[in-house]
Amino acid sequence: MHTKPDDQQTVVDLPWDMAELVGEIDFLLITLDTLRFDAAQDAWCEGRLTTLAPYLGSDGWERRHTPGTFTYAAHHAFFSGFLPTRADPGLTPRLFAPRFPGSETTTSRTFVFEEPTLPEALAARGYRTICIGGTGFFNPASALGRVLPGLFSESHWRSEFGVTDRRSERNQIECAMDRLAEAGSRRTFLFVNISAIHQPNWFYGSQTNRDTLQTHKEALIAVDRALAPLFELCQQRGRTFCVVCSDHGTAYGEDGHHGHRVAHEVVWNVPYAEFLL
Repeated sequence: MHTKPDDQQTVVDLPWDMAELVGEIDFLLITLDTLRFDAAQDAWCEGRLTTLAPYLGSDGWERRHTPGTFTYAAHHAFFSGFLPTRADPGLTPRLFAPRFPGSETTTSRTFVFEEPTLPEALAARGYRTICIGGTGFFNPASALGRVLPGLFSESHWRSEFGVTDRRSERNQIECAMDRLAEAGSRRTFLFVNISAIHQPNWFYGSQTNRDTLQTHKEALIAVDRALAPLFELCQQRGRTFCVVCSDHGTAYGEDGHHGHRVAHEVVWNVPYAEFLL
């Protein structure tokens, strides 16, 4: 345990020794783009997350705060080790972190590296790093859309992975499974930016061409179904350390807000889970 002398905040060490796990297991990072905490927790409470529920524990999702209110900012933080932080007071230990003088949340069990990002660090250690893009910041048609995928050894994006495709979640997972199968026995870091929950999502259960909090939740449930074969494949490959979280939430009229890139609690509060497959 590390103590911060000026305000007495403490950070309890990680339950996982990430430094020891690197090189021994695969890593899977899934961002459920735009997913709100309340919608995610409601879906769990209703018993509709059949794939994810076994890994969420007795209380469902952990509520955390995102480091960014939109996709680009949040993912830049994630890839440098700044994952969503605990919502209750206290410091959140980092699973992985570039070496950074004065870091108060790097612990004895954090995977610390010299490279600026996790994809680059794992690639330097022999991992095949795979990006399956979804939302527009992973679309290589623009220079900006090539920044985040450019951190990976290989990246994949097609229009069928994007927010307007009615089966984007299945298309993305099928591609992810193909890439894992092609990797063979080589250790992998697989990242999937799931786009289905991002607007437009009205086609998940609505006939009105209007996005709602209910269609937002129904999109998550479709994603949960799509994840089942990917989890099975990961288990067949061996142990996989997984982080499943949202990058930010989105507003559906709360206090007059719509969308995200605003500092509202429905945007800041995100669902988070980490577990071993």
